[in-house]
Amino acid sequence: MSSQQATTTGAKSNIPQVLAHSPKDNVAVVVVEGLKAGTKAFGVVTEDNSTFTVDVKDDIPIGHKVALIDLSDKDTVVKYGQDVGRMVAAAGKGHHVHTQNMKTKRW
Repeated sequence: MSSQQATTTGAKSNIPQVLAHSPKDNVAVVVVEGLKAGTKAFGVVTEDNSTFTVDVKDDIPIGHKVALIDLSDKDTVVKYGQDVGRMVAAAGKGHHVHTQNMKTKRW
C-alpha cells in the first residue's frame, strides 16, 4: 500500500489522520482536527509502522475513535492491543466510536 492516500479534496498526504497502536486494534484514534465524513483517512499502526486507510462515515472529533471493522453491541473494543471496553450499540467500519456506543467494562 502506498504511503500517500487521496483525501476527499483529492490532495495527497503522508501525514496520518488516524493512529492504531497495535495490529490487533479494531479502532483507531483521530489525530487531526475536523475529520469529515467521506474522507478516506490515512492511518499508521505505531507498533510496526504499517499503513492502512479507512473510509470515514461520520464527522469525528480529534481524540475520538473510528471503527476499523464492523463492531456489534457487546463486542470488545481493542486499543493498544488491549481490551479497553465494550460496545453498547453497533458501529460499522468507518463510524465514530465514543461514549455514545462504547463503555468501559469496569462499571
